Amino acid sequence: MRRLIAVSVVDAQKIAEVRRHHLAALAYEVEARGLRWRLAGPEESVLCVLSTVSRRRAMVVATPAGDGWSYLWAGGGIAPVTQVAAVADRLVRLLA
Repeated sequence: MRRLIAVSVVDAQKIAEVRRHHLAALAYEVEARGLRWRLAGPEESVLCVLSTVSRRRAMVVATPAGDGWSYLWAGGGIAPVTQVAAVADRLVRLLA
């Protein structure tokens, strides 16, 4: 038996706002390291990061995880949003 969990519209809006906040913080950090970025997807829920040198790109999401939030990206990348600068450094290396 599957149990459905109801999420109110207010809760969904709050989650979307927090997600955008975390993605914006990461966008600031990757831009400071010379990468380009844009928000995409429904409710700007995905951060697309691009290296203009290698033309490689990565898609990053921010999602609730346990008691906090985490960034996730392809290849098994995961880190708490509290490590935003370290995540930006990892993305620079990934996209080199």
